[in-house]
Amino acid sequence: MNWIELIAAAVSALGVWLTAKRLPWCWPIGLVSVLIYAWVFFDVKLYSDALLQGVFAGILIYGWWRWLQNLGDDGRVRIAALAPRQALVHLGVGTVAAVLLGAFMHHQTDAALPWLDAALAVFSMVAQWWQARRHIACWWLWIAVDVIYIGMYAHKDLWITAGLYAAFLVLAAIGLRAWNGATIQR
Repeated sequence: MNWIELIAAAVSALGVWLTAKRLPWCWPIGLVSVLIYAWVFFDVKLYSDALLQGVFAGILIYGWWRWLQNLGDDGRVRIAALAPRQALVHLGVGTVAAVLLGAFMHHQTDAALPWLDAALAVFSMVAQWWQARRHIACWWLWIAVDVIYIGMYAHKDLWITAGLYAAFLVLAAIGLRAWNGATIQR
């Protein structure tokens, strides 16, 4: 399975790098990576993460369409503001969804880390949604989620994926810096 994980990691890293550059090719590249990762996560019984890949596929298709509607003259996506109230609502819904998914995974499956995996999966969906909607705040949430993912994947001996999430952490910092330099569309 390591070679499949390695391919998934490489394709995924390319997608995040393209996202940091605000280039719309990040979306189809990301779609390929989530399809591969769904298999990897299912194989190691991280069911919430496997399920997350399916949700990501839908958000990736939406994000690709959304970004293509909001390109600047330079071919890069225009950044959009995120209202604090909207951010709080999304994080609140994420918290409730994480508890519900965690409870389901804990009681109905043999998931390895049901609560942690569920919380990370749900907040990754929030970050992905913000990314599709072109909000800088996505990078802050990705940074928080990536730090915790590194430990979880190391615990499950998915060392390639733990390394990938360490690279994602660096790419998220690069994305945050790059997007902070962009003009925000109100």
